Amino acid sequence: MPLTPSDCPHVTREQIDVLHARYLEERDRRIKKDHNDQYVETSGKWAKIYEEDPYNPVIPRKAITGETDVVILGAGYCGMMVATELKKAGFTDFYNVDHGGDFGGTWYWNRYPGIQCDNDALCYMPLLEETGYMPSKKFCDGYEIQNHCRIIAETFDLYPHALFHTLIKELRWDPEINRWHVGTNRGDDIKARFVVLAMGPLNKPKLPGIPGIDSFKGKLFHTARWDYDYTGGEWRNPVLSKLKDKKVAIVGTGATAVQVVPYLGKYAKQVYVIQRTPSSVDARDNRPTDPEWYNSQKPGWQEERIRNFHHAAMERLAPGEPDMIQDIWTEISRNVAAELEAEGWPETTPEEYAARREVVDYRVMERLRQRCEEIVDDPNTAEALKPYYRFLCKRPCSNDDYYPTFNRPNVELIDVAATQGVERMTEKGFVANGKEYEIDCMIFASGYEVTNDLDRRWGIDRIEGRDGLSIYDYWREGFQTFQGMMAHNFPNMFFTGFTQAGANATNSKTFIDQGRHIGYIASEALKRGAVTVEPTQEAQDAYIRHLRSVAVDNSEFVNECTPSYFNNEGDQTKKRFIFGEPWGEGYYAFEDMIAAWRNEGELAGLELTSDPQLQAAE
Repeated sequence: MPLTPSDCPHVTREQIDVLHARYLEERDRRIKKDHNDQYVETSGKWAKIYEEDPYNPVIPRKAITGETDVVILGAGYCGMMVATELKKAGFTDFYNVDHGGDFGGTWYWNRYPGIQCDNDALCYMPLLEETGYMPSKKFCDGYEIQNHCRIIAETFDLYPHALFHTLIKELRWDPEINRWHVGTNRGDDIKARFVVLAMGPLNKPKLPGIPGIDSFKGKLFHTARWDYDYTGGEWRNPVLSKLKDKKVAIVGTGATAVQVVPYLGKYAKQVYVIQRTPSSVDARDNRPTDPEWYNSQKPGWQEERIRNFHHAAMERLAPGEPDMIQDIWTEISRNVAAELEAEGWPETTPEEYAARREVVDYRVMERLRQRCEEIVDDPNTAEALKPYYRFLCKRPCSNDDYYPTFNRPNVELIDVAATQGVERMTEKGFVANGKEYEIDCMIFASGYEVTNDLDRRWGIDRIEGRDGLSIYDYWREGFQTFQGMMAHNFPNMFFTGFTQAGANATNSKTFIDQGRHIGYIASEALKRGAVTVEPTQEAQDAYIRHLRSVAVDNSEFVNECTPSYFNNEGDQTKKRFIFGEPWGEGYYAFEDMIAAWRNEGELAGLELTSDPQLQAAE
């Protein structure tokens, strides 16, 4: 049964004030002066962590130097959704270029034990109706999601367009031929009419910048490149039998580690879980999908469910709107809605609703702290595992085995909040809180280059538009786009993800809608005989002014959060955040706006240029 408001402890205003002060204290303990620079880029001797594929061999091929209509950078969810929408728009000559050896993106690379999606799979996994696929349970295993990626690729015939095991090294606009030169590590020089950047934020692993990391003589790997040859087991059957005589440490206690730690605790001789900031961890309740219910759904059911999830997770439930998801992501909105329903749905201003939500936020987080205390036997360990921050300051987690793992005699939590991380590594292990721990293996669950500078996140040496203008320089102080998907001085280039567009709680929904918009613009440009299409400076400036005029200022909330990739590790000087500058009126308001723009059919704000030679021939 879903939790109700009565399942959360009551908190008074005085208790909220005390908790708020505690939240700020815990934040300040963890903020490092070097913020994102505390992480080490996977380059130099660490490049193999990013560049090498431990799962599939690289198949030799000849370099490609011909022309194509579109190059899509990425073959994960984003790249796949763009490709399916481009095909619907009439494009048949394109490439999905990806570093991995198959479709899936992060679901190709991440194969660590316990990996599952942590959003409702019926929302998260795209194109379920189109592929006829039923997820097996609420939170699907990684191998099932990657298999579904292959099903999508087969359904939409994407494999003939795939260039796997290929890293983009440069994108350079050539005004002489009105094409993008797409250079790769395979020697390719593809001339593309259009390019779409669809790499996603979980593209490139990062390492913690621990002093002495190069001196460690034992085994070291990142969770994004799990080494089953060392641990034993395999993706679909993670019996880590080779760890039975190994002492293992894992750095990080985010969403990945929450899934990994129970397996390490079960199989390794000794496990050290190194924590700077604890995650909130709710019950999982990973129930199977009911086939009878699934088969009874009417066409359009997934879109309806996604909209409902977005309302509950990121906006608010409307009067009478049910919570279809019923999990940790929707609990706060569900409880606020229950309160309003009990009061007869009184009119509430945005400020009044936010005040109600804040109180429920404190109640839910107090419930989660009590859950930790009820499960973990050692009171000191339980206290260290409690999350003291607002909901959504860090990615919420759910797992039924994480907290019980700390009751195992072979598992030790090492809290490094006081020293803001591991002090150093040695030949034999690591030093934390002044003590050296000898280990055989160090595992980094340290995440990705999500909020570092774009050149680090994307890993592309050069992206140059007109007159050699670098996108990295152009966006150094923040995004400059039109509708979040194009930029002046970068003709025939499209951007996806979190820039200056709408942000949906279900990423794949965002990517589908962006792909539809990109497909429309590109196909309309060709229909109108254009060789280039890009926003005018005036239109881009006007769009950004309007975007910021309707923006919601959540800087106080963000700045009070504990440091994480959600807030640039507490760096308040940064101009760019993981979620970009989302449309303040809400995702569906943004979608309505760009749909109306398309319906007008004028391509307003875009400048189209034709080939003078073709015009002369006519």
